[in-house]
Formats: sequence, structure tokens, C-alpha cells
Amino acid sequence: MGTYHLPVLLQPTIEALDIRPDGIYVDGTAGGGGHSFEIASRLTTGHLYSLDRDPDAIAEAGKRLAGLPATVVHSNFTEMDKVLAEYGVEGVDGILLDIGVSSHQLDTADRGFSFHMDAPLDMRMSQSGPTAADLINTADEREIARILWEYGEEKFSRQIARRIVAARKDKPIQTTFELSDLICDSVPAAYRRAGHPARKSFQAIRIAVNGELDCLSEALDTAFSCLKEGGRLAIITFHSLEDRIVKQRFAGWRQGCTCPPEFPVCVCGRTPAAEPAIRKPITATPEEEAENPRSRSAKLRCIIKRHEPYNE
Repeated sequence: MGTYHLPVLLQPTIEALDIRPDGIYVDGTAGGGGHSFEIASRLTTGHLYSLDRDPDAIAEAGKRLAGLPATVVHSNFTEMDKVLAEYGVEGVDGILLDIGVSSHQLDTADRGFSFHMDAPLDMRMSQSGPTAADLINTADEREIARILWEYGEEKFSRQIARRIVAARKDKPIQTTFELSDLICDSVPAAYRRAGHPARKSFQAIRIAVNGELDCLSEALDTAFSCLKEGGRLAIITFHSLEDRIVKQRFAGWRQGCTCPPEFPVCVCGRTPAAEPAIRKPITATPEEEAENPRSRSAKLRCIIKRHEPYNE
């Protein structure tokens, strides 16, 4: 698979998508092209559209998919409907979204995602727009605390936010180690011994910088609208905030009759817009976790579209 990015839950994802050789598919998160390669390799007269907002990922996926029935597009997955329209595609048979940060983004120091390597505080998946340093040095204390609590579930969010705002009065916070050290200094010693104290805060700041949860929510609706009837939507998440959004949206599409329970017969006529392709979320095997520790928190969910959702 190469070293750019090791795709998680690869075989279960391909099985869940139930690839047809003549089908049209979208990988909204190309990454290093691992999932895309497995999809495109199974196509004959079908075609894959592989999207990513990270220019590095697009370059890598382009090399990985060369010679296969695939088109690589530099675009956010929230724009997949517009991308498909540009190529004259009216509906697709399957869509994959592998949510979160890639191995390459974490392991490339100058991308500024990791608290393990000293680098400019960046964290932008698209490599454009405001950076993590911009956010940390301009947001007020209350907003920083909110981000750390809502997106990182960080119980010391207020203390960390207070320390950040105090420190930046002397000089801007510009590097990952500067921020990591501030976080470590903001929490009790016992908390530091339980695991790296910057992990939750770095996750939260990354989510805020990239608008990840808003993008995911928008992308789910967009993806479902792009599916043909019988098409499959597979989502891989890596933390509870993402998975909660996916779980709730899938549950809404799977809901049928909404009549009060005392009604003897259904009068609303509502039927589920989707049905599960897999009954329970799939997680990594012990073997995959040993090979790729980042797969430990991954969950795969997949549904099959039956019709367009009802307008609520």
C-alpha cells in the first residue's frame, strides 16, 4: 500500500460497498489512494471519482491510480455533487468517506498536526486559509475553551484557554511544541501521567481549523443525494463526535412510520429512506490494530439508499 497512508478497515469497506464492475463510485477522501485503488481495481466499464482537499493527497492518489478507470479531483467532499455534475454524472452506486486526519498529515512535521514533532502550528488539510496559529492567537479565551471542550472533550479546557491567552500577550504562539508545552503546564501532574495531555486539545483545534464536523454533516446529505436507489454510503470515523453525527443521520434515514403508537394503522405513509448494509459498526481486528495502531478507534458504518429522504 505504500507508506503515504495506510488505509484502515480496507477489506470490510470494499465488502460493504459491494463493488460492481460497471458501477460509478466516489471516494470523497482519497488520502494516499489506498481505498481508491481497491475500488478502481475492481471496475471494468465503471468509473471512480476520487476527491481530496489536500494537494499532497491529490498528487499521491494521481500516481497510485494511474492507468485505472479513475478521475482524481482536488475538491472538498462537500462539493461532490458539483464535481459529479461537471462530469455529467447523475447518480452513483457507492460513496466512501474516510473521515479525519491521514497518516501522511500526522507524520509530515511541517504540516503542524502532531504534538510529537516541532513545527509551525498549521493543521490545515487544504493547505489554505487560516492556520491553527491564527486561531490560537486571535480567538478570545471563551471561544478557545469552547473549542477544546466541544471538539476535544477536554475537561481542563478553561485552564488551558486561560494559559494560552496569558502566554500570547508576551509573544504569539507559533509552533506545535510551544502550544504543547502550554497545555502540559496547564493541567495537573496526574493528568500528564495518564497520556499526552495535548492529544485532545490538538484534535479539537484541528477540527475547528478545518471545520470538520460541519463539513461532515453537509457531506452526508450531499452524498446521500448523489446516490442512486440501491447505492451504498460507507463512512469510516475515528472519534465519538464524528461517529455520533453519522449514527444519528443514518438513524434518521432508516426511520419509517412516525404515526403515534396508539394509531391502529399507519396513516403517514412514511417508509425508510435507507436500510443498513451492515447491522453493527465494524471495527479493526487485533491483527490490524497491531499493524496500524491508528485503526484502533476506527468504525465503519454503511447504509443502502432506498429513496430520497422525506422533507421534515
